Amino acid sequence: MNAISKRGLLKAGGAMMVAFSIGLRPKGAAAWTEKPVAGDEVAAFLSIDAQGGVTVYIGKVDLGTGIRTGFMQIAAEELDVPMARIRVVEGDTALTPDQGPTYGSLSIQNGGVALRAAAATARRELLNMAAERLGTPAAQLSVADGVVSGGGRSVSYADLVGGRAFTMKVDTNAPIKAPGARRIVGQSVARVDIPDKVFGRFEYVHDFKRPGMLHGRPVRPPAMGATAQSVDESSIRGIPGVVRVVHQGAFVGVVAETEWAAIRAARDLKVTWSNWAGLPDQARIWEHVRATPVAQVQVTSDRGNPAAAIQGATRRVSGTYDFAIHTHGSMGPSCAVAEFGADGKLTTWSASQATHNLRKQLAMMLGMPVEQVRCVYLEGAGCYGRNGHEDAAADAALLARAVGRPVRVQWMRADEHVWDPKGPPHLVDLRAGLDAQGNIVGWEADAFIPKGAGGNVDLTAAELGGLPRENQIHPGNIIHNLALPYAFPAIKTTCHRLDTTPFRPSWIRTPGRMQNTYANEAFLDECAAAANADPVEYRLRVMPADDPRGREVLERVARLANWQTRPSPQQDRSGEILRGRGVTFVKYELVRTYVAAVAEVEVNRRTGAIRVTRFFCTHDCGQMINPDAVKAQVEGNIIHTLSRTLKEELTFDRSTVTSRDWGSYQVITFPEVPEMVIELIDRPAERPWGAGEPAAAIVPSAVTNAIFDATGVRLRSVPFTTQKMRAALQGA
Repeated sequence: MNAISKRGLLKAGGAMMVAFSIGLRPKGAAAWTEKPVAGDEVAAFLSIDAQGGVTVYIGKVDLGTGIRTGFMQIAAEELDVPMARIRVVEGDTALTPDQGPTYGSLSIQNGGVALRAAAATARRELLNMAAERLGTPAAQLSVADGVVSGGGRSVSYADLVGGRAFTMKVDTNAPIKAPGARRIVGQSVARVDIPDKVFGRFEYVHDFKRPGMLHGRPVRPPAMGATAQSVDESSIRGIPGVVRVVHQGAFVGVVAETEWAAIRAARDLKVTWSNWAGLPDQARIWEHVRATPVAQVQVTSDRGNPAAAIQGATRRVSGTYDFAIHTHGSMGPSCAVAEFGADGKLTTWSASQATHNLRKQLAMMLGMPVEQVRCVYLEGAGCYGRNGHEDAAADAALLARAVGRPVRVQWMRADEHVWDPKGPPHLVDLRAGLDAQGNIVGWEADAFIPKGAGGNVDLTAAELGGLPRENQIHPGNIIHNLALPYAFPAIKTTCHRLDTTPFRPSWIRTPGRMQNTYANEAFLDECAAAANADPVEYRLRVMPADDPRGREVLERVARLANWQTRPSPQQDRSGEILRGRGVTFVKYELVRTYVAAVAEVEVNRRTGAIRVTRFFCTHDCGQMINPDAVKAQVEGNIIHTLSRTLKEELTFDRSTVTSRDWGSYQVITFPEVPEMVIELIDRPAERPWGAGEPAAAIVPSAVTNAIFDATGVRLRSVPFTTQKMRAALQGA
């Protein structure tokens, strides 16, 4: 097919495309729009309206990471249009392609690359159309601000195709801009969402309203496995505005005309619950983990005979590392709105980072055809994993079906802390053998983690209500990075996948990669100390020769932090305040983003208080779309994970979660944020990799290595609380 005949793929009579701006939202089930959403079609990603405005349709969603701006940069670059004329529709199952959940730091790496291919395909075909219109070969044309020029004439994109659909397939081999020709990608561009957020104009899901909307609240069991034996609706008859009590199995909810009436009704409704005490004793959680039946064994690396090498080694080292159960702790409790149209179709609005998956789950729960369900993303409180957003949507859907009107469900703080799915407990045993020169001759690791991977997390409403659900557990792909990026002569890393876990699990930022990297990098420091070797030099000694990027991030972070070469711990440990530094490294999932870090800490010998004073980080995620956004993500990773490393821990009794508020589930405060020095390694000719998670993976190990350097005491149990530090110092 020649270039001119391809132009027929842009049919003049094609379907009109509806473009929603960032500030506008689809208005209910009646506004469903038919458009291509298949990921191999250009029209699934792009449309150009009659005024030359470009709408980007993307299956990934902006959780506060700034990727919306990044998508605009990618489209603007490849199409040669100003960013001001780009609008983004994200995570709407009726309008956007299904690109999988927004997780795994894959939004730019996968979603952005797909968008770039679609834009490059569209640009090539627009140039071919312009060549025919202008009578000038496409190779002699130029594009600026959406206007194609050549031979003394010009024509705009709007004139060529405005308002009509692109109908060609995405060509993944369509030529993209060379690094030297880029003017927008690779530049630090201000995020488009920040001004409205700063000045209170941004519409979060919590602000969204529908005509005739009611307010709902779930009434959760006081014990997590309890059922509702009876519900006394008369107990709330005196509350004005109560519309209905909904009771199905252990699912109980109230609907009212106002939010305050719903809050009062949920608080005062008398429910008789059954007894349940099926949670393990928190004080013996690691014994419980070890005693849990193993459903599957996965070996993630296996080279040589490490058991024999360790047995015959000059020196043997061993250690066990554990990582506590965490809640997502989103600052804003989950919220969603659900509405059934006159035609019986369901539309939900939520901050779900997996709207296409949620659509299928809601259809299953309600026994509806999936085509009758639409899920629309509206930004909410960040979660970096599967928190309560999807569950709030399920609550709203059940309540809306019961009352026949739109229902908004806003969780309370205790709902969020108790009922969002949790990051599961993570336990790793490690053994290594060293030769006479301190070199590692054998390494073994055994992780005890739940079975499952990154599938759907069951909806709480479906589980409590006895409604259809998948009935599986999905903690995320938590086997990653138990295998190491180093060239050990003999190694075996094994994941013991447990049949159950105490709480409904889901992924939380850097699932598994953080916990496994923490154990590996801290234990590698133990080996370096046993070898009386400098921790940076020890890592460089085992860095594969064919991985120069790994070596580079380590060497650069050492220079950035003015690293003083010596073994750990430091010799002078006098005085009340002890100071130390620790280094760490990760090659994310062993295939992408490289990160190295140095943490500097102060430890109060008397109180056990730990303070991270400075944190240095070098970061290589290949090509950067927006360097300022990458830096912000690295800083956010560090702050968030310091909170998880030093403070956060779910507490529970035998019946339910007891850390129900910010007093009992503590997070990092502003005065505790360290000085951060970030060095980004830009590789514009390389493919882009993710930046939303990898820097989190190195924080716990950097901190425990620095604590060891300062005190000579090794903390192996996250969180590194003041109480644990004081006890370790007293026992040293």
